[in-house]
Amino acid sequence: MVVSKNALIFGGVKQKQLPRRLESRDIEKEMNSRDKRWSLKGMTALVTGGTKGIGYAIVEELAGLGAIVHTCSRNEVDLNDCLSQWEKKGFQVTGSVCDVVSKTQREELINKVSSLFDGKLNILINNVGANRPKATLEYTAEDYSFMMSINLESAYHLCQLSHPLLKASGSANIVFLSSVAGVVSLEVGSIYSATKGAINQLAKNLACEWAKDKIRTNSVAPWFITTPLGEMFLGNKKKSAVINSRCPLGRPGEPEEVSSLVAFLCLPAASYITGQTITVDGGKAEREREMSSRGRRWSLEGMTARHWWNQRNWWKNSRNEIELNDCLSQWEKKGFQVTEWEKKGFQVTGSVCDVVSKTQREELINKVSSLFDGELNIFQYI
Repeated sequence: MVVSKNALIFGGVKQKQLPRRLESRDIEKEMNSRDKRWSLKGMTALVTGGTKGIGYAIVEELAGLGAIVHTCSRNEVDLNDCLSQWEKKGFQVTGSVCDVVSKTQREELINKVSSLFDGKLNILINNVGANRPKATLEYTAEDYSFMMSINLESAYHLCQLSHPLLKASGSANIVFLSSVAGVVSLEVGSIYSATKGAINQLAKNLACEWAKDKIRTNSVAPWFITTPLGEMFLGNKKKSAVINSRCPLGRPGEPEEVSSLVAFLCLPAASYITGQTITVDGGKAEREREMSSRGRRWSLEGMTARHWWNQRNWWKNSRNEIELNDCLSQWEKKGFQVTEWEKKGFQVTGSVCDVVSKTQREELINKVSSLFDGELNIFQYI
């Protein structure tokens, strides 16, 4: 037996050292580390529009994980009612009246937050949004201005105003509340969709631009959620049935199913996630992608085609057999040879035909009909 510094060697064979048994203090250290990764304790957060729907659920989610939250609302009565509820639950939540459409009120809001949190902010949730679902030709200039202002301009400006606070915190997160409408196309609401698409792109840009300041930025894109905003659609049985039929899970989402993701993105456990747009939609966006996938849009599988005089044609013809063979020979030199197509699994046939001849045209079409069982999907003449 040979005793070395790192191993016991019996008969010249080195044995692996067994892992050291964890001491109680090591276990405690590991548990503390895990607790920190899954906690927002002591972190500061601003949630716009936090008295209803998804915003309300986000405030509760963040506060429940230990964050100190400030929120805002246009309605003072609603705000005070919510603050009273949160106080009874033991949450650290403050609030102020603010209409984020107003530039002046946005500036006052950030000054208030800076004062409350000593010039530092860990989390900014841009939640406020509005929709006026119409056909594109029915929109007015006022509709455009209103939705751009509340859905995009307010969030953009709040990011600018809060940047010094976020940077000062040393570890910050911005989460935008977007929509599936900004990811896939819907039949109505083109302005709303445009604002949400812009929000998704903004999240990507800021993720790259502000990464050096230790600010992560992500966007969360829900489908229809049971909120006051969603009620204009979900309150109608016929519309609700159509909406549910387009979602693989067959139902609208709940605010808590969105707020849980928002909270996760703010956790230290999500520290490597930035620049993402994550859908919370019961599979809606994935179904849309599947239906409009490149594989289907760019596939002619099973179709038949008749193409004249082209090196890529599926059904080749020429009025002169010698000329046809000569072309095939030239294409072969260029790599466009029938044998190569066969190797690639392409189904290509050809025949000699002078299309000036009525008889030969008829014979050609009869041949095609016979080959393709009387059906032809594509006809191209060059």
